[in-house]
Amino acid sequence: MTLNNPPDGASSEPVSILIVEDHEFTRMGLKLSLEQISGLNIVGEAADGEEGLRKVKELSPQVVLMDVEMPVMDGIESTRQIKEAAPDVRVIMLTSHKSDQTIFAALSAGANGYCLKNINAQQLAAVIRMVAEGAAWLDPGIANRVLSAYASHDSQSQAAAAAAAAPKAPVKQHKTSITLSPRETEVLRLVADGLSNQKIAEKLGLGLETVKTHMRHIMEKLAVSDRTEAAVKAMKQGIV
Repeated sequence: MTLNNPPDGASSEPVSILIVEDHEFTRMGLKLSLEQISGLNIVGEAADGEEGLRKVKELSPQVVLMDVEMPVMDGIESTRQIKEAAPDVRVIMLTSHKSDQTIFAALSAGANGYCLKNINAQQLAAVIRMVAEGAAWLDPGIANRVLSAYASHDSQSQAAAAAAAAPKAPVKQHKTSITLSPRETEVLRLVADGLSNQKIAEKLGLGLETVKTHMRHIMEKLAVSDRTEAAVKAMKQGIV
């Protein structure tokens, strides 16, 4: 499952990027570093989450690099509002914060990626391209914690269900399962490998809209709201 190793390939089209970071020195350093890399286009900057939301509406970037802790409006709330106003905009949290509370709050808000600020410019550029194409990316250590949390949550849910059923008369237990079609399983496996919808369509010889339809059915069946959660849940349950 490709949640932590970005690909080396670059998109043929420049990726438009908005940097939302309250520290001017860090913001300028990011801009100068990324401007040196082919295929990336810094279209704007913002010093807080509220300005970031406004700039998204004005500039329509493909990707937002979002800090977490900022004045006026923090990065998590800004991400939530950006996703409500412009669902197709991809948001990568770029932060030094790595507490579980911050990580899961950011993912719940709709973040498509979560990077720590010790990432180098070339790695960040690769992550930006991947996320812009529709994939998800989590810092390796964070990815492990997300998977562990999902596993822990699943165990707790099973224990609660067993406790609730205990006082009742014995009944035959049925293992719940998620039934995906062979094509849906194939699509989900490629999602877990980090491919965008366009890349999946090309690989399988399908139309882009067909792939999007498969993804919608997959997310409905898995009861998830985004690709990242679909990939994590599929791996946890042994679907891919």
